[in-house]
Amino acid sequence: MNTAEMTAKISEGNGFIAALDQSGGSTPKALKGYGIEEGAWADEEGMFDLIHQMRSRIITSPCFGGGKVIGAILFERTMDGQVDGKPTPQALIERGVVPFIKIDKGLEDEGFGGFGGVQMMKPMPELDKLLAKSKALGVFGTKERSVINSANREGIAAIVAQQIEVGLQVLAGGLVPMLEPEINIKSATRAECDAILLDELVKQLDAMPGDAKVMLKLSLPVKPGHFDALVDHPRVLRVVALSGGYNRPEACAELAKNRGIIASFSRALLEDLRHPMSDEEFNASLGGAIDDIHQGSTQKVAAAVA
Repeated sequence: MNTAEMTAKISEGNGFIAALDQSGGSTPKALKGYGIEEGAWADEEGMFDLIHQMRSRIITSPCFGGGKVIGAILFERTMDGQVDGKPTPQALIERGVVPFIKIDKGLEDEGFGGFGGVQMMKPMPELDKLLAKSKALGVFGTKERSVINSANREGIAAIVAQQIEVGLQVLAGGLVPMLEPEINIKSATRAECDAILLDELVKQLDAMPGDAKVMLKLSLPVKPGHFDALVDHPRVLRVVALSGGYNRPEACAELAKNRGIIASFSRALLEDLRHPMSDEEFNASLGGAIDDIHQGSTQKVAAAVA
């Protein structure tokens, strides 16, 4: 796939994006969920070898390249590794899956910069270098995450401004940014967060220079259809949703209520996979998860009226 083909696949593809981008801090938890307890590796290198083996097993599964997964988000070390003897992005492209790279370096503490209720992204001093390396490997886009914990308009405006600023740097580097201002689904002010985030995203997307498009990765809203204006926004290539702590059935049910939004799930995709499974068991489990998430992404239902 060339860039135009990847753009069309992400914009119009009948599928979803797999999030395979657990980083250093979340890797032990991901491995534990997979059935590998902490202590099974001697050092960080061994830990990353184990998570790469898990990701390789997923990417090479027959169901992963079956057309229902249109994209995959990678951690930098996964991008730098190999699958089937090829660079991971190339292995994905050969399976019809568009590669993305997680670029953020984690979150600041809440209140950093004087902004309450939110966690900004940490600085990314090596971003231009990472973008150049990623583009050379065939990567299409990036993903960058910050978190909203409560309905503080000033903080949410700052989160969106930072996301747009990084997004413009990504576009200048020749990649497509996936902006991820995640709302914590456990927030006591979640509905208010949804409303403020929509206002700020529309306002700041409208004011964004140039005409290039970005992607948005958002928490599923309290009110189905709340982000319709973003789905239809001329500066948005695609809106995708994170599972955000929902289990797969819950996440898929909520996703199906939201027109035009496809999944970009991590935990909800991987939750039933276990290291000791035979290949037949592993592929059956992964295939079932892919079918469920694909259905929630592509077969929409009307939300019940309260």
